[in-house]
Amino acid sequence: MGIGDKFDAAKDKVTGKVNEAVGDATDDKSREMKGKAQQVEGEAKDKLADAKAHLNEDADRATDDTEGGGLR
Repeated sequence: MGIGDKFDAAKDKVTGKVNEAVGDATDDKSREMKGKAQQVEGEAKDKLADAKAHLNEDADRATDDTEGGGLR
């Protein structure tokens, strides 16, 4: 996962926050709930991007260790 995934997650969180605020201001409960759901989706995407980045780092580290003649 790259910077694009983090950007997509941030976009969902910001859009969700705006929808929630507009829904709250206009007493549109449907839009408010949609905004909250978008924020949750953004948080989930953010955590997934972080997890994949850590897995890639671990895989790279394991590959570097085995190229030196074995596990350390």
